[in-house]
Parts: sequence; structure tokens; C-alpha cells
Amino acid sequence: MAGIKAPRGVRDILPEESWKWAYVLERTEHISHCHGYREIHLPVFEQTELFSRGIGETTDVVEKEMYTFLDRGERSLTLRPEATASMVRAYLQNNMHSEQQPVKLWCAGPMFRYERPQKGRYRQFWQIDVEALGTSNPLVDVEIINVALALFEDLGLSNLDVVINSVGCPECRPAYRDELKAYFQDHLEDLCDTCQNRFDRNPLRILDCKNEKCREITAGAPDIYSSLCEDCRIHFDKVLEGLKMLQIPFHIDKRLVRGLDYYTKTAFEVLSGELGAQNAVCGGGRYDNLSEAIGGPRLPGVGFAAGIERIVLIMEQQGCDFGPKPSVDVYVIAADDLSREEAFYVATELRRNGIRADLDFLERSMKAQFKSAVSKDSVFTCIVGEKEISRSVVTVKDLRTGEQSEISRKDLAGYLQPRIRP
Repeated sequence: MAGIKAPRGVRDILPEESWKWAYVLERTEHISHCHGYREIHLPVFEQTELFSRGIGETTDVVEKEMYTFLDRGERSLTLRPEATASMVRAYLQNNMHSEQQPVKLWCAGPMFRYERPQKGRYRQFWQIDVEALGTSNPLVDVEIINVALALFEDLGLSNLDVVINSVGCPECRPAYRDELKAYFQDHLEDLCDTCQNRFDRNPLRILDCKNEKCREITAGAPDIYSSLCEDCRIHFDKVLEGLKMLQIPFHIDKRLVRGLDYYTKTAFEVLSGELGAQNAVCGGGRYDNLSEAIGGPRLPGVGFAAGIERIVLIMEQQGCDFGPKPSVDVYVIAADDLSREEAFYVATELRRNGIRADLDFLERSMKAQFKSAVSKDSVFTCIVGEKEISRSVVTVKDLRTGEQSEISRKDLAGYLQPRIRP
């Protein structure tokens, strides 16, 4: 098709798929509320400084992937690449410290990153974000992981794997950085160009590289556990104990560091065997220093994000149930041209009574209208013609049984309602 098309890396979510998204969001709301998390709506764009300071100047997100622009006041703004920094900003700006702690929030909406589009990954993508702000309690880390698994279990996902690690804190991470640099120094020429650039600035990010040669090298890298301070070690042990208490299977991955600098202590991912190399369906962790990075007071927090595109993709591949597909309860059919206006009034009355009704606007034959009723999975048709109008009745046909009855107009909604939703 000639003309304007959607930019590369974005796509239309058409009605054939959007109802599946609505189901995922409805179940997310239910699971979140069951665990005490309240919904929040955040701006789609923020001051660029929020992300550059919060996420980290040396991360791929800030260096390569953000959509940043100047507004008419010459202020630098960025389409949000993730929601956690915005959550913390909203907490601070709206004085949520005065509420009962922790403040437990969730949101869903589009995020934006300039990266190579691939299966389940787009430049505009939707994320579910769940965060608990205001406590360092390791059991909240466990709860966050459990919320993610409860959601995925509710959606019917299987073949999932929880991986977890500790990334330490500013107190103990410098010693680990030195250990990593000493190890990678002997392999520097064999690392990819990106990891060579990370060597001085952020050697922990080398552990996250997906390049096959780099992964061979990082397999022998020292782990962080011997470098952890007492506080981080105790915290990590209590998180692991909590997962065992809830009988949540997991394994520790020393190379899991996540891609954002604000993580401290716990980092985790939930992986799916259905997604190939880019197999994380959910990721998150603790970020106790994020608030200070953006100029606020100390504010411990922990959370996770999950991509809706990926969730839907896995559900489709695993044959999960999305609930009933949206359909029309009643299709109103005009028997002749003179009855079309009356058919419109009948449909309107049904809609006002909570019945999903549709009708033809193309002045087609009765046969064509019946085909439309079937294609829309209608339960009933209501036929309106000259004889029905003269007697103030409607001919109702049950498309499941073929049974046909004449029902008075005033009784029509009451007749249909229990038969549509018994």
C-alpha cells in the first residue's frame, strides 16, 4: 500500500489481538489487587535527567536507546524507556512517604526504546510494572517474585524458570569490580567491542553480554558472593530462604546483573523456554539507591516489569486460555428497506439494557445480514419487518437451536437477558 505507514519497530494491535491484551491487563489488575498493589498512571514522557541519572549514564538504554527531544521551551524530555524511575519520582513528588509503608503500586502502558526489532521486542512496547517502595525487608523481594509467578500461573503459563542473583551495593561492589577487571584484563582482546568499552566504565555489564564469545569468557568470571558485605549477604540469604519457604524453584546465576545501573542486592528474571535467546518474560530487582541518584532521600524499593507482547506470545504458543472472545449478543436484522430505521431503534434499546447489539448499515439483503450475525458469533437475531412493526413485536431467533419466537418490543430486553447470560 502506498502512503504513510507506521515507523519501523512499532505496530498496530488489531482487534483480533487486542482482546487478548485486555485479558492480560484484567488478570494483572486482579492479581495486583489481591496482593495489595494499587494502580497508578504515569506520564509517557519525563525530564531526560530522570532517566540519565536514575538508570545510569553508561547503560545501553541511556547511551543508545532513548527517544529524547527538546520541547518548545528548549527543555530536554524523553519518552519513558521504563517505569521504575517514574514510579520513584511520583512517590517523591506526591509525598507518598506520609502513607503507610511500603507503598505498593502497579501500572501498565507503552515504553519506548530505540533497539533492533525482533520477535516479541518492539521500539514501542507495553509493560506491566509492579513496585513496592519504602522498605528494605527481604520478604518484600520474595513477595514481588511471587506476584510475578502468581500472575503467570493465573494466565496459564508453564515452562518458566526463576533465576536470581545479588549485585551487591555501593559498599561492596567496588571490590567485586576490581576482581572482574583483573579477570577480564587477560581476556580483553577477545571481548566484543561493546564489552571492551565497558571494561573501564562498568565491567559488571560485561557479564550481561549475549555475544557467544563473551559468554564463554564470562562463564569463568569470579562470582560476587565472596565480595558481598554482611548486610548484602544476609539479605540475599533471607530472600533465598523466603523462596524456599514458598516452595518457589529457582537457581542462582552469577552472570545475572540486569541492564540498569540502579539495581542493588536482589536481581532476578523469569525465563521462558518459548522465546529463544531473548527469553526473559519478566525481570526486576531491588533499587535502594535510585531515589538518591535522582536527588531524593534514601528510598528502598523493589519491583519487576513484564512485557505484554511477550506474555501474549508465550500464551499463544502454549495454547493458554484468553477467556471468551468479544462477540455480539444480538444482531438486529431489517427485513426490508422501510424497516432499517426501526431496526436501529431496537438495537439502541437493547444496548441501553446492557445487551451487546449490532446491525447492518450497508443496506444489504436479509441473507447477507444473517451471514454477518453468524460471523460476529451472535447468540440471537432480532428480525424487524413491516409485520413486526405493525404489531409492536420482534421475531427472535436463537442461532444455537434454531428456535424462533415473536416477542413484544416492551418485553424484548427482559426476554433476552437471562438467555444470553443465564
